[in-house]
Amino acid sequence: MELKVFCTGGTFDKVYFDALSDYQIGDPQVSWILEQANVSFEYGIESILKKDSLEITDQDRAAIVTKVQQEPCARIVITHGTDTMADTALALQKIPNKTIVLVGAMQPARFRDSDALFNIGFAVAAATLSAPGVYVAMNGKLFAADQVQKNRAAGKFESKE
Repeated sequence: MELKVFCTGGTFDKVYFDALSDYQIGDPQVSWILEQANVSFEYGIESILKKDSLEITDQDRAAIVTKVQQEPCARIVITHGTDTMADTALALQKIPNKTIVLVGAMQPARFRDSDALFNIGFAVAAATLSAPGVYVAMNGKLFAADQVQKNRAAGKFESKE
């Protein structure tokens, strides 16, 4: 397998339920995105959480770290909610010899105007081409795990100053 994708929920996988007037975390959306893209590399997808990133605890982060450590594939993409993506990226930094790219979306993947499709393609390219390390791929930029922050007012990620 060339690439492993771990899904943790977040806006990327949110589904709108009209009857509830609410969003809920649904099944991983990356599966149909990669199928639609007709990619020609081997990949595996595994859902390990279905949470909004604001609900991810330190115990959840430790479980993510353990899962990534135990994964034999060296190139990993993690779909994650954007609010605490940088925190999880920092927690993963202790893992050597793997290229780990965290990615999310500002709008659910099922939405027509979502950034999810672009972001997952960018993250896959980054995981395939980058040196071992931990990165965040958002807004068409690749950030080192310890050099990124979310600018909520602007609705995008940027380098720490």
